[in-house]
Amino acid sequence: MISIGKTLVSTEVLEEQFVCDLQKCKGECCIAGDSGAPLEISELEEIDKYYEVVKPYLQPDAIASIEKLGHYLIDSDNDWVTPLVHGNRECVYTVFENGIAKCSFEKAFFEGKIPFRKPVSCHLYPVRITKFKLYDAVNYDRWDVCAAACKLGKSLKVPVYKFLKDSLIRKYGEEWYAQLEVAAHLLEEKKLDQKK
Repeated sequence: MISIGKTLVSTEVLEEQFVCDLQKCKGECCIAGDSGAPLEISELEEIDKYYEVVKPYLQPDAIASIEKLGHYLIDSDNDWVTPLVHGNRECVYTVFENGIAKCSFEKAFFEGKIPFRKPVSCHLYPVRITKFKLYDAVNYDRWDVCAAACKLGKSLKVPVYKFLKDSLIRKYGEEWYAQLEVAAHLLEEKKLDQKK
């Protein structure tokens, strides 16, 4: 683990390789799982604020589920999450384009309609953050639906932290990310020295 500010970062974030391959996975992370996307408290207001903008993108089943369950809810782990369609399918904010699941908030963001891109937990994947009293644990999460992303990351030689540069800066800031880059370079130098 590497300590940066009030975070402990797993070295896997620096060493593992990952690049989303939507043509292969079809956005399975928006569909798979037994709970919706984790949400930060500050994001609840963003979802309320921009729901009417993304509503026209949503499927009737998703809108019906939102009307029944709300814009967000608390899951069995006592965390705020996005609801699932009918409580057991894809995230209610999923849109399908050419057979690929995508986020309606991100679609509106890229169309210049809203400043909120999507929940930061989605933006950070495959990194998952566990909050403790004194620090955040920043870990690499392995999920079989991302096998194609691991394969593409290895072929392109892109470490997780580089693939997630924008989202890590969004979460922790430029200075934090600069320190992460330094840690990555030091780790790489250490590995090279050990090979000599």
